[in-house]
Amino acid sequence: MTEINQKKCSTGVLLANLGTPDSPERKPVGRFLKEFLSDPRVVDLPRFLWLPLLYLVIVPIRSGRSAEAYREIWWPEGSPLLVLTRRLAERLLEAVPDDVQVEIGMRYGQPSIRSGLEKLRAAGISELVTVPLYPQFSHTTTSSIYDAVDAALEAMDWKPAQRRVMDYHLDEEWTCAIAQSIHAYREQNGAAEKLLFSLHGIPERYVRQGDPYRDQCEAGVRAVVEKLGLKDDEWLLTFQSRVGREPWLQPYTDITLEELGKDGVGTVQVVCPGFAVDCLETLEEIAMQNRDLFLEAGGESLDYIPALNDSAEHVRVMKHLVELPKGE
Repeated sequence: MTEINQKKCSTGVLLANLGTPDSPERKPVGRFLKEFLSDPRVVDLPRFLWLPLLYLVIVPIRSGRSAEAYREIWWPEGSPLLVLTRRLAERLLEAVPDDVQVEIGMRYGQPSIRSGLEKLRAAGISELVTVPLYPQFSHTTTSSIYDAVDAALEAMDWKPAQRRVMDYHLDEEWTCAIAQSIHAYREQNGAAEKLLFSLHGIPERYVRQGDPYRDQCEAGVRAVVEKLGLKDDEWLLTFQSRVGREPWLQPYTDITLEELGKDGVGTVQVVCPGFAVDCLETLEEIAMQNRDLFLEAGGESLDYIPALNDSAEHVRVMKHLVELPKGE
């Protein structure tokens, strides 16, 4: 994005997101899965056991299935996650002072974190502010971003002053933005019988080892619920996207939706406040797969409430995070 702003800048902002395949085809999806699932922050099994299983079994099986899912949600201009992250960065750049430059970097795939940092260095920045687009901290996501930032800075032999955003699940600007987005959607479309807050899961074992992710999910959702004034029987917190056989954070989104359908709940709305922008997990897993599960179980309708994406409210959240003084 350096072409947007060629002048020398004092502060550089790196918006870091998970990443996406280059295209919704088997080979690029396979490359993406290899990079993603070989990260020891994501899967912490011994490398000598995990990597052969990953390369020889899991990727060959999952790449075709995942490519089909990506094709279901792919936009003419590319991956929704990448397109929306770029738009958010472009709009943030318009909102910050002239001496601030904004770039994006993907933990897996392209554009890489290294490429974003190279552009910021070329802009002449002296302070680096990194914002992982994960409101809730987890070692599987936030720590992995900073692993990549550290590795890139060392390889570049570059030591700018740094400020690192670790989480913002209780940031007032963010909780207000999420609550406002839900309120606006329900004002226009009406309220469903149940509102599900569906967040990405991680293995329960990681939480037992000290990962604060579940606590932050619960605290952030509770803050949003309080702003909306919801009663306890009007909402649920669930976790999606589990893989493998070991227990992940519960209750599971898909099983919960099946149970709600069987129990006679007719209408459900789902919001995914752990995702800064819409992506495969929201547009395909929730709005398609889980919608079908709910309807097949007897439900009448499931509506997905979009992520903050590149909205004005989200730009305000990012601008606020970038402008926080050191130590906050």
